[in-house]
Amino acid sequence: MKYRIFIIVFFSCFAAFAQNVEFEKKNFPNDKEGWKQAKNNVEEGDKFYNKGEVWYKSAIDPYLKANAFNPNNALLNFKIGKSYFNTSFKTKAQSYLEKALKLDPNVDPQIHYFLGRAYHLNMEWDKAIEEYNQFLKILKGDELELFGEDVKKKIVECNNGKELVKHPVRVFIDNVGPEINTKYPEYGAVISADESVMIFTSRRDNTTGGAIDPGLNEYFEDMYISYKKNGKWTPAANIGPPINTKGHDATAGLSPDGQTLYVYIDDGGDGNIYECNLKGSTWTKPDKMNKNIDTDAHESTASLSFDERTLYFVSNRKGGLGDRDIYYSQKDKKGRWDKAINIGAPINTPYGEEGVFIHPDGKTMYFSSQGHNTMGGYDIFKSTLVDGHWTEPVNLGYPINTPDDDVFFVISASGKHGYYASFNASGYGEKDIYMVTFLGDEKPVVLNNEDNLLASAAEPIKERVIAPPMEIRTAQITILKGVITDEKTGTPLEAAIELVDNTKNEVIANFNSNSTTGKYLVSLPSGKNYGIAVKAEGYLFHSENVDIPASAAYQEIVRDVALKKIDVGSKIVLKNIFFDFDKSTLRPESTNELERLTNLLNENPTLKIEISGHTDNKGSANYNQVLSESRSKTVVDYLIAKGIKADRLTYKGYGLSQPMATNDTEEGRQLNRRTEFKILSK
Repeated sequence: MKYRIFIIVFFSCFAAFAQNVEFEKKNFPNDKEGWKQAKNNVEEGDKFYNKGEVWYKSAIDPYLKANAFNPNNALLNFKIGKSYFNTSFKTKAQSYLEKALKLDPNVDPQIHYFLGRAYHLNMEWDKAIEEYNQFLKILKGDELELFGEDVKKKIVECNNGKELVKHPVRVFIDNVGPEINTKYPEYGAVISADESVMIFTSRRDNTTGGAIDPGLNEYFEDMYISYKKNGKWTPAANIGPPINTKGHDATAGLSPDGQTLYVYIDDGGDGNIYECNLKGSTWTKPDKMNKNIDTDAHESTASLSFDERTLYFVSNRKGGLGDRDIYYSQKDKKGRWDKAINIGAPINTPYGEEGVFIHPDGKTMYFSSQGHNTMGGYDIFKSTLVDGHWTEPVNLGYPINTPDDDVFFVISASGKHGYYASFNASGYGEKDIYMVTFLGDEKPVVLNNEDNLLASAAEPIKERVIAPPMEIRTAQITILKGVITDEKTGTPLEAAIELVDNTKNEVIANFNSNSTTGKYLVSLPSGKNYGIAVKAEGYLFHSENVDIPASAAYQEIVRDVALKKIDVGSKIVLKNIFFDFDKSTLRPESTNELERLTNLLNENPTLKIEISGHTDNKGSANYNQVLSESRSKTVVDYLIAKGIKADRLTYKGYGLSQPMATNDTEEGRQLNRRTEFKILSK
């Protein structure tokens, strides 16, 4: 009996040991040619594997061919599993690493670490924690110091993941489709504030120059562009020269109006941010930014504020808080980027930050970080500027964030749609661009009312109560956009657009419409009274007033502007001249508009004009006549005080006699209460 037990145990141990099959000729006596080819495949894979992580991806194909011949070699399974971590197919690593451990628990000292990572990526949190702890147990001395903190951090990430997955955010995540995505990698999408244009990076076979990066065995990066028409993206086209070159050219950021593009150029390993501008239908040649932005360190992504006065960017320059930090620079009085400032805590951490994006509302920042409460790798976070300080970043949650790296997230001005790159086995290629649609809060539980007076207790009649629709929160911002043209010919014009905070009498920003299309887009964060002036040489300026309450939700206002030539009879409404209620006293908010009028008269010294006042029909005709004349006189008096000769100025009051809209609505009456000027002679 004892002998039989000994034989069973002996052969069981031998069988367990024999499970690990080495690539030796004696183990394959019946297929020497197959063994020879498999051994060559292993050696070919090893050539790539031994060159370092960047080459692991190239090792996978020959390794898999060898594995198909001999699937029971522990070391080969380990190498395949480890190699998959350097591809988009990271989750495939798990089965190979599990088998490697089963075949030989001592196959490699790091087997528990990589198996922990595999479980981590597949969101098997407890298994991952167990493997990480197993790895910690075998670390000693220098190894513990070298790897210990990283492993402990990954255990924290697993615990974060367990909590985040319990409370998923309500979103749809959809592939943006074949117009954008191909079998090649697509990533780094940037969009205009109104989602009308998308520019992204891809490694396609039609890359400029058609060359393959010998270090990665992939095509060089190029940028591609697509436009949204009738709610659909047009087929993406290579953006072409001078932006794309024979080297790597990648997206780094796009201004809210889509007129300024930031480009990442490798510069021989010293990555830098370049700027180019859309002039008509042509992009200017990328221009390297000044030394306050681009340094000898590595700068990668950038984001321009809505007023174009602050640039946020990522750099690993010396003196930071971690591996990569977010910095910002502001324009000086001459329009140059000033000394960069580390944005500091709580945004930056001792770990890496990347992919900074400042929302057009001017107060919400999105960025990726390896710190904070990430669930693995880089997660996307959100922070808000309150009273000059950034709030503690909030994880955007699962399923937006995953245990893998989630980077380069941008969001529309409305706050409804976000875009980023991700890998999905059902996608078009290795990495695809996806759109995140935020659904808002979930509807409350709907309870049924039971009427027991009309039915028995056994079978009550139930009345279904429909919950009210849930409001989807949007960003507090208004997008003002349109086309600027010549009033008579309809020809698109390049015009200067000045944005003013009327309350502070402060110029916030200056923009230009596109010289070919005449299109413009201005982002207006809620909570201000804005004055907008459109100016072009040889034309009267056009003014708009947009008063946006602090509580106002997202809206898009389309306002086309037809500029009038400086000709006799031309007349415009001065929409940013304000008077005290029922008085002719100018309010301080009128200053910028009056200064524009003064400048126009100084620039055209022979111009003679009429200032006219108009009212709605509230009150008597006589009262309105007197009020309108008094107001127009006040404007003339202001201009005279500024040095304009009195004989060039005439004032008239028309009261309620010349309405430009109905007086039956408040909107119409508001339009009728206006100050105009008309050219009498040149």
